Amino acid sequence: MQITADIAIPDSEIELHGIRAQGAGGQNVNKVSSAIHLRFDINASSLPEEYKEKLRHLADRRISNDDVIILKAQRYRSQDKNREDALNRLQALIASAGLTAKKRTPTRPTRSSNKRRLEGKVKRGELKSLRGRVAE
Repeated sequence: MQITADIAIPDSEIELHGIRAQGAGGQNVNKVSSAIHLRFDINASSLPEEYKEKLRHLADRRISNDDVIILKAQRYRSQDKNREDALNRLQALIASAGLTAKKRTPTRPTRSSNKRRLEGKVKRGELKSLRGRVAE
């Protein structure tokens, strides 16, 4: 499976098992193992070390404590489509770990935005001052 132009994962590193799907579907759900359970061990994979490290530090519930990515695909009625869906989701997860976040450049508020903010505070204060007891 190709992740980027220079990174690929061999199919032997991905475990795919057919399981019975949950939810509505009647007799088809009860008889056919159309859902796919995908397991991918990050530590035993041939991914570059930087990808492994970024995947380990992702706050994602699909990654277990043993650094194994577990995906369950049951969106479609056919096993082939669910297998393709699971592989696409794994590919997207690994590709997202390879992206580097753009560094934030701090900015200052403009003079006009500061002025608007202060005017809003003054108006709000005036409104609140009118809420007091009325003198007779």
